Amino acid sequence: MAIQLNHTIVPARDARASAIFLSEILGLSEPVRFGPFWTVTLDNGVTLDYQDSDEAMPIEHYAFLVSEAEFDSIFTRIKQRALEYWADPMHSRPFEINRNDGGRGLYWNDPNGHYLEIITRPYGSGA
Repeated sequence: MAIQLNHTIVPARDARASAIFLSEILGLSEPVRFGPFWTVTLDNGVTLDYQDSDEAMPIEHYAFLVSEAEFDSIFTRIKQRALEYWADPMHSRPFEINRNDGGRGLYWNDPNGHYLEIITRPYGSGA
């Protein structure tokens, strides 16, 4: 068997709301309750398992490789919600997208401050 990422735990102030936020923005199925988690399943079978936490919130980064059509749909939902977005992880280029590796990419934050990113080309894959 090839080694694959299966799941990761995402700390959240409100796990259910955070999982719903991500699934709606990415256009995925509704989150499912599994024990103490609200799970969001990605198309490759990996789950992001949101768990309520009252502890100091580490800021995590989650990047999603999407098609050009999916990028357009996600970008539309980001703009419809009037969410801030950036072309870079330092948030120095607000309301721009990047064109890294001949694709498109952008960053936005979830309700917990986690950095979310969509890209249409893996880094290092293009011109």
